[in-house]
Amino acid sequence: MKFKKNISLKKYTSFQIGGQAKYFYIVKNKEDLVAAIKFAKENRLSFFILGQGSNLLVSDKGFKGIVVKIQITNYKFQTKPKSQITNISAEAGVSLSRLVNSSAERGLTGLEWAAGIPGTIGGAVYGNAGAFGKSIKDIVEQVEVLNVKDFRFKIYDLRKCKLGYKDSLFKKKKNLIIVSVELKLNKGKQKEIKRRIKENLNYKKTTQPLSFPSAGSIFKNYKKFFAGELIEKCNLKGKKIGQARISEKHANFIVNLGGAYAKDVKKLIKLMKKEVKNKFKVVLEEEICFLE
Repeated sequence: MKFKKNISLKKYTSFQIGGQAKYFYIVKNKEDLVAAIKFAKENRLSFFILGQGSNLLVSDKGFKGIVVKIQITNYKFQTKPKSQITNISAEAGVSLSRLVNSSAERGLTGLEWAAGIPGTIGGAVYGNAGAFGKSIKDIVEQVEVLNVKDFRFKIYDLRKCKLGYKDSLFKKKKNLIIVSVELKLNKGKQKEIKRRIKENLNYKKTTQPLSFPSAGSIFKNYKKFFAGELIEKCNLKGKKIGQARISEKHANFIVNLGGAYAKDVKKLIKLMKKEVKNKFKVVLEEEICFLE
């Protein structure tokens, strides 16, 4: 296997922050994935599965194991005769935005909410990505996984995936790696679908700091409150440590002004949690993942 060594992870995350991976390997098919995990096990190395790195903060010290980047990107649409339902079979590395656009071109509805969300379909299922009151859970039929305990590929239906708010079975069971996903979309009016996508994109441009590198929302929201609103009421908008800053546009975002370090982001996260707990007696829970 042709591994790369000591690769900076900055360019592989939307935050553009982080140190080096000791080993780095790009997976382009199932066989590559199995080989990479077997290599890690045989050499007693920790491994981390990376999609587009859009919800991730990598340590300044990097990662001493192997980062396995999923670049399995085939997908296909299948419509049964006389049916209003179309199934999409997409490998884990397919970008969510690509599926949104391809579905819209075919007049398929159900993915409009995902417009503007960075990341892969595998990552979307892993964290049950959602927006505008909807989530990937609403359209998942089944998920194919690799169980690294026995190296068998298995199919999990929606019920077994245990998709909850920003959560899934796969977050808890690290031995299960998402390989592909099957989605179910309905036939709709292309013009209306594209209109909703455009509206969602415009809303994000207006309300989110998209001109700076970030990892999206730092904290989870809850039914009774939005994390960003609580942080804003603590007068933390614009607070800066090093080159990391709590966004003045959306308080639940931390942006990289250029050259920010993970340690600076962590200090801001700690400050946000402390101030919100002191003022509102609410313990914020991180939505982003950490790679140490």
